Amino acid sequence: MNVDLRLYALIDPAVAGGRSLGDIAKRIAGSATLVQLRDKHGSTRQLVEEARELTMVLAPLDIPLLINDRVDVALAAEADGVHIGQDDMSPADARLLLGKTAIIGLSIKTVEQAKAAPLELLDYVGVGGVFSTTSKDTTSPPIGLSGLGAVVQAIRARDPKFPICGIAGINQGNAGDVIMQGADGVAVISALSLAADPTVAARDLLSEVDGALARRTRS
Repeated sequence: MNVDLRLYALIDPAVAGGRSLGDIAKRIAGSATLVQLRDKHGSTRQLVEEARELTMVLAPLDIPLLINDRVDVALAAEADGVHIGQDDMSPADARLLLGKTAIIGLSIKTVEQAKAAPLELLDYVGVGGVFSTTSKDTTSPPIGLSGLGAVVQAIRARDPKFPICGIAGINQGNAGDVIMQGADGVAVISALSLAADPTVAARDLLSEVDGALARRTRS
């Protein structure tokens, strides 16, 4: 499935700035091209309810909803797919359960992982963390723009048009740099959900991404 990664919004109740998940979704829906529900602390039942709340907002606008890690929640809530990490369910098993039409993304941080990733089973990869972030518990250092560029190059050597987004610590100030390293889009959370006006933040960030994509095409 073709997936539009330009503005990939992650929505997490732990990083919601006091807003409901549905409210955040409504505010960013005019600009976000893909949305992921990430809730590391909620119960399974709570996650399914959250996913259904987001689907009510996003489905009428044809914005796909993915679930972080939880294939079972994606199935129960009839979400559009999942984003999985290196230690989660394997892409092969996720594809077996979710079927051919589901969107499946995989987190990648190293060139070795890029070379080993089963691209034929995936719809995109998320590379990072590119920058440091406070929205996710992690002890590993960010890979930076140079690390992102190396992973992008490794993926492109295998499939020149395979969809790639940068993840972690991305905002309007550095999104253009991420795109210039070869990414097709950016995955963001705090820059949208904690913004004073998420609607304006989403619009400005998408504009920054689109501008960088245009510059890269011309260069």
